[in-house]
Formats: sequence, C-alpha cells, structure tokens
Amino acid sequence: MSEQATLSLLRQREIEARIVGPLYRAFAKEIGEARTRAIIDGVIRELARESGCAAAQRVGGNDLAKFAEAKERWREDDALSLSVIRQDDKVLEFNVTRCLFAEMYRALGMQELGGLLSCSRDAAMIEGFNSHIQLTRTQTIMEGANHCDFRFKVRPDDQPSEGLIGERRE
Repeated sequence: MSEQATLSLLRQREIEARIVGPLYRAFAKEIGEARTRAIIDGVIRELARESGCAAAQRVGGNDLAKFAEAKERWREDDALSLSVIRQDDKVLEFNVTRCLFAEMYRALGMQELGGLLSCSRDAAMIEGFNSHIQLTRTQTIMEGANHCDFRFKVRPDDQPSEGLIGERRE
C-alpha cells in the first residue's frame, strides 16, 4: 500500500493546500489571479478524472452502487457529515451538512482556494469514474451555504456526456 493511500483525503488536501496556497499566491502576483486559477483548475480537474478512474478500479466497478462505496473515502476522519435522501440503481442524492474540508481551508486562511482545490474536483472525478453518471450540485458549504446538495443520476446511454457533468441548476 502506498503512503498516499494511507493518508485520509482530508489530510491529503491539507498537505496539498499548504503547498499549492503559497504557489498560487506567487503565481497570481506574476501572471495574474485569473490565469493562475485557470491553470490550477485544469490541473486539478485532470487529477480528479484520474482519481475517478482509480476509484472505480479500487471498488471493482463503476456503477452508481460502486460509486456510493467509493465516496466513503471522502468521509474518512469524519471529514463529512451527510444525509442520504435517495439511493437506488439510477439515483444517489445526499446533502453534506458538515464539511471539515471547508473548515480546514478556513483555518489555513485559504477559504478562497477551497472550492478550487476541493469542490471543483467532484464533477471531473465522477466523469473519470463513469461518464454516464451526471452530477448536479447547486450549492456548497465552501461557498457559504448551510449544506452541499449532491445529486447523481445515471443518464440514458444515448445521451451525450459533454456539457452535462457538473452542470449547475440556477
């Protein structure tokens, strides 16, 4: 087992934030905040897609039931409190009611980076896990809401995946 696998996801994100945060600030001074955010966002999304593929391999499948298993890694160290609203073979809906990831970024003075370094991973991760599963989320604790609303559903096979994954409802 690799050392990375022995760390909880919360601890991994903390280590990453302590490295990326100062780099982000230095690059933002040199090339501007918008360009820095765009570059980091692209890297984070690619890493998240790879993580989704690895999660599917780790749990031995990529259907919604297996994703429900894989998401338990997010809860290690009691990092998330959540309430499941609906779970079947086509839909997984839950609310995150407490997020230690958001609390950790705030404690580090990096709340403005929390969404970029953590929340923005979710849509790309599910794309890597299974491109036929769609994530809709309209709010996050990281952005100041009282809960995160995760809604996953299996799309029909004939529906294209581009533009749907992670699309926000207004």
